[in-house]
Amino acid sequence: MNDLFSTPRPKKTAPKSAPSKSADTRGNPAEARGNNAPALSVSEISNSIKRELETRFDRVRVRGEISGLKRAASGHIYMSLKDENAVLSVICWRGQASKLSVDPQDGLEVIVTGRITSYPGRSNYQIVIDSMEIAGEGALLKLLEERKKKLALEGLFSDERKRAIPFLPEVIGVVTSPTGAVIRDIMHRLSDRFPRHVLVWPVLVQGEGAAGQIARAIDGFNGLDPNGDIPRPDTLIVARGGGSLEDLWAFNEEVVVRAAANSKIPLISAVGHETDTTLIDFASDRRAPTPTAAAEMAVPVRAELIGEVQNIGRRIYAGANRLMGERRMQIEALARGLPDPRRLIEEKAQRLDDRVERMRNAMKGYLRHQTSELSELSARLPHPKQQILLASHHLSSLSDRFEAVGEQIVPVRQFEMDKLDSGRRMASATALRLERAKNEITSLDRVLEGVSYKNVLKRGFSVVRGADGNVLTAADIGDGTKLDIEFADNAFIQAIANENKEGGTSGATPLSAPKKIQKKTQKKKSDTTDTAQGSLL
Repeated sequence: MNDLFSTPRPKKTAPKSAPSKSADTRGNPAEARGNNAPALSVSEISNSIKRELETRFDRVRVRGEISGLKRAASGHIYMSLKDENAVLSVICWRGQASKLSVDPQDGLEVIVTGRITSYPGRSNYQIVIDSMEIAGEGALLKLLEERKKKLALEGLFSDERKRAIPFLPEVIGVVTSPTGAVIRDIMHRLSDRFPRHVLVWPVLVQGEGAAGQIARAIDGFNGLDPNGDIPRPDTLIVARGGGSLEDLWAFNEEVVVRAAANSKIPLISAVGHETDTTLIDFASDRRAPTPTAAAEMAVPVRAELIGEVQNIGRRIYAGANRLMGERRMQIEALARGLPDPRRLIEEKAQRLDDRVERMRNAMKGYLRHQTSELSELSARLPHPKQQILLASHHLSSLSDRFEAVGEQIVPVRQFEMDKLDSGRRMASATALRLERAKNEITSLDRVLEGVSYKNVLKRGFSVVRGADGNVLTAADIGDGTKLDIEFADNAFIQAIANENKEGGTSGATPLSAPKKIQKKTQKKKSDTTDTAQGSLL
């Protein structure tokens, strides 16, 4: 039978019916069939049974294994709870299905809470539940392992997602119960190690609704504005004290694990004791065995930091002194290998004095040597008077020889000079002659220009030529003679001479208008006398 945890209420007594005529015939079936008891309808007996069940078992807790799980399109859940000997139908209406803390699955052993009722349409009884919890540690471990595999396949536990915890955060956010010993342990440990600003988000850490509050707290810290009035934490700590698997189950819920994995703020999980393990430990960036250890991971020890800084300072100071000592020893060793600069300068000064002294002595010796050589050379040279005398004799000899040769060369030179002088005089005479001829030509040209008939034409005269181009006189012109008359502007007219009978004079009848004529080239006559010019008309 089902495991019933509620205390049965006392059974109500039905009202007594009227006494039967033969009360002792109740045990006789034949006589019972003949009694006058009223007949009940099916609905009446079903409703009576329904009222009895709901009155007798209005609030019960039943433990069993889920089987035949169905989720209707309306959102209601239908399933059965079974054990070794019996099966109980279970209904969870849509409004309560979304509030269940456990995701029902076939084969999962659970404890449900609800009321017993009946369904007259099928003449069976059932339990309508409003809550569900895991029954037994084995079932919880099985569900925990399956959920762990599912979330691991999604990559929520991978090491690539984990971030380093800040070395010294300015603000630490803590998600835990505000009334437990956990928050006091964390605050006390932070105060001992390195006091920091702490923000506490109070939540339930077990029971119904705890998982949702924890997930909302993690998301709430991540949603804070870094520059807002409430500072955004640099590190989160999700903490809870020890307890059973059922007590820590809220930290195994999928909503909490996903919130921890999606947190942008580095998160430290500190749930339970060192031996307790929840799924949030795999999704967090760092797992602490206890809440106190989480505080130790969040901040360093201030005294240790001061000591370490002092130690590093001493080591730097000692290292610098050691380095300076080593460099000093190296310099001293190198200095010992170098000569004394003062000694070097003194040696160089002495060597310089020696070189100066030697230079002075060498200069004196060189001058003495040059003087000696000069004296020797001067002794070998003849006296200037003797040299002048020898030069005079040599000059006289050369003069005599020059005069002898000059007597032979002078006629030839004179002839050559005469030729040269003749050439210069001939060139000069030729140039003078050419200049004179040029002047004569220029003068003749001016004379020719002055006696030219062109000048006469300019004074109003004209030239009369015959058909053959020769200049005609008055005696050469007869009646009917064709005439070409030239004027000063190179224009001409053609005319025919005729005789004027009335006056007895001859004239010319023009045949054409004046035309420009080209100057005809006339043969020069050998006679250059004035008669070659011809007569004027």
